[in-house]
Amino acid sequence: MPTPPIPSPASAASGGALAGLRVLDLSRVLAGPYCAQMLADHGADVIKVEPPAGDETRGWGPPFVAPDTSAYYRNLNRAKKNIVVDLSAPEGRDILDALLRDTDVLVENFKAGTLAKWGYADEDLRQRHPALIHCRITGFGAEGPLGGQPGYDAVLQAYGGLMSVNGEQDGPPLRVGVPVVDQVTGILAFSGILLALHERHRSGLGQLVDCTLLDTAVSLLHPHSAAYLADGTVPRRTGSAHPSIAPYDSFAAADGPVFVAVGNDRQFGALADVLGLPGLVDDPRFRANADRVRHQGELRAALAEAIAGHTRADLTARLTARGIPASPVHDVAEALTASQVRHRGLVVESDGYRGLASPVSLSRTPARVRPEVRGAGADTRDVLAAAGLDEEFIGTAAERGVVRLAEPSAGGDDG
Repeated sequence: MPTPPIPSPASAASGGALAGLRVLDLSRVLAGPYCAQMLADHGADVIKVEPPAGDETRGWGPPFVAPDTSAYYRNLNRAKKNIVVDLSAPEGRDILDALLRDTDVLVENFKAGTLAKWGYADEDLRQRHPALIHCRITGFGAEGPLGGQPGYDAVLQAYGGLMSVNGEQDGPPLRVGVPVVDQVTGILAFSGILLALHERHRSGLGQLVDCTLLDTAVSLLHPHSAAYLADGTVPRRTGSAHPSIAPYDSFAAADGPVFVAVGNDRQFGALADVLGLPGLVDDPRFRANADRVRHQGELRAALAEAIAGHTRADLTARLTARGIPASPVHDVAEALTASQVRHRGLVVESDGYRGLASPVSLSRTPARVRPEVRGAGADTRDVLAAAGLDEEFIGTAAERGVVRLAEPSAGGDDG
């Protein structure tokens, strides 16, 4: 497959930075679909291939936005064509062959060995489709002592050490409250694909983008990993406090929690002044950051009493005016309705669709949220016909249950 031409500035601006890029999304659940959705938001033509049983996240609710579509699924699979194909059947693999002929990027998260069993081992893909960017997402990788083992976000938070540093000091290890490993893996996969595409413009060749949840989890351990590798000390849980900066913690204000982040001695002096505690600056326990970290307990007690007399909004305003980073600790509703979040356009509302915008902002070729989420198999007939498969083949495959020919969408329209 030849390297696709670089779009003209006019076509790129109208269709997004990735206009003309063809992506086949064979992934399910979170990391892969999120990666493919980011590609779609930036203009790529993405075809999502679901097995007959469907992506299991369609049922991960309530809430549901359609009888067979959860809010969870909808916010990971917008702007994608949808086809249903049983790739385990010979006819399904014929369909995959036809689709791969015009594909730039393949995103998949099959159990290790599945594609090879179907005749698509890495070396086979390289030989048959030398320009293909193949993005593989797995839990632990394909090889090694745990190679091939399945992995969900929370399992990798546990295995990769994240849970051990999350939670209160005297409490148990906790899972981070969002699927951070899955989501960051999706972002890293997106980044890896862009790196491979950039290199392909020079070489004309594709390559494997190998992402694992394990690699992501371990990469997120900073600064705990840096500290352990420096002196061998096993990090402990510190709640919302920072292990090497103080004060950098949440406190109870008069009307709820507030977070205060002091990164240097100047900021600490300003904090003491705002709180009416000038004596803290000259206290030998708190003069420098290292002193404050060693005496976090005493420092927290002194600050907590003073902060308790302020409201969140008043204290945040006074601190930020003095150059001290601070914020109320928002719940999800407060965060998604916050003025700066709305100003940045992070919440998208269009024709009944409500979701989050792409976190990558480009000035000349911005992402465009196309909110339609297609029903399972809604585009099977059109996509297979465009791939050169005739109506007789499509009809026979449908009769045998290899493909599903279905009607329209699960919320929103192609806006």
